[in-house]
Amino acid sequence: MAGDLAGLLVISIEQAVAAPYLSARLAEAGARVIKIEREEGDFARRYDQTVHGQSAYFVWLNRGKESVCLDLRAPEDRALLEAMLARADIFIQNLAPGAIDRLGFAQARLRAAYPGLITAWISGYGDEGPYRELKAYDLLVQAEVGLSAITGNAAGPARVGVSVADIACGMTAHQAVLQALIGRQATGRGRHVAVSLFHALADWMNVPYLQHVYGGVTPGHAGLSHPTIAPYGVFQAADGGSVLLSIQNEREWQRFCAEILDQADLAEDARFATNSDRVRHRETLDAIVRGAFLRLPAEALLDRLRGAGIACGRVSSLDDLARHPQLRLTQADTPGGRVELLAPGALMDGESPRFGPVPALGADSARVRAEFAPNGAKTEG
Repeated sequence: MAGDLAGLLVISIEQAVAAPYLSARLAEAGARVIKIEREEGDFARRYDQTVHGQSAYFVWLNRGKESVCLDLRAPEDRALLEAMLARADIFIQNLAPGAIDRLGFAQARLRAAYPGLITAWISGYGDEGPYRELKAYDLLVQAEVGLSAITGNAAGPARVGVSVADIACGMTAHQAVLQALIGRQATGRGRHVAVSLFHALADWMNVPYLQHVYGGVTPGHAGLSHPTIAPYGVFQAADGGSVLLSIQNEREWQRFCAEILDQADLAEDARFATNSDRVRHRETLDAIVRGAFLRLPAEALLDRLRGAGIACGRVSSLDDLARHPQLRLTQADTPGGRVELLAPGALMDGESPRFGPVPALGADSARVRAEFAPNGAKTEG
């Protein structure tokens, strides 16, 4: 798995989260990724100092890359970048709108000069429309696409607790770049991939969008319950613990009534006959479930739910996550020392990928400058 993309060269002028997510996934599959940074470095290096003095985001998303500092305002560094792109398979950038064109690296010119090159542009709102020149950041995009309107509780809207707009964008770009690589195998030609934070996260909003436009249903702030499935949410147990359960079909509903609530006849109650009925009468149903759950402690409830084949779980803290029995961990070396991280979600033949080190700022500048020096010209480190 680590060598699936071996031999591919990726050049990435990147910062923050979305573009580094894309290049990180390519690096973990074996591609050589050269990360172009300003002299002061990717600003994500300074988001925090929680991981041996380094940013958690930077450690997560920059394993296995090479770091090269370039000043693209300088003609000699633009010439060096051109030499790198002449050998590259993939060129990623997420500079401010229009900046890459002003530097002389418009995708149309690059694709004409290097027909096999795949270009991947990451932006806030895309290349068209009235917002195309605007800056965009994760929380702003969560609000713009309506995600915050359906996230939160009775107290009001809330931000999703991780940078979901950036991550959605990086994941979407990764899928598109892999598709472009497969297409290039057949045609020999690259293509241009354009992904924005707004459009990537808007795609994730399709279910509430369709429910609203076609069904007139607007999900509210559901907190830890599901807006369109019931019972599906968190309930308190007799010992004060919290148990989250999910009923997904009528067979589960019948078992839940008989084996958990000890009210088998409730499954035949017309108010709760279908999921739509249960959602309409959620308040009444939740009161019945709460009453039943307050008779047993959390662990006993979880045992009974699992025995009945009902999906359930705890509401974990980060301490709980760190001790979770299903957790897979991996390690990476960083300039501040070795770090243990949560492993990527996918296994290949039962194995997680292994990662190269997180680079110090400019750690590879001198070597890469010498390797790609145009026409044998000398370059400074």
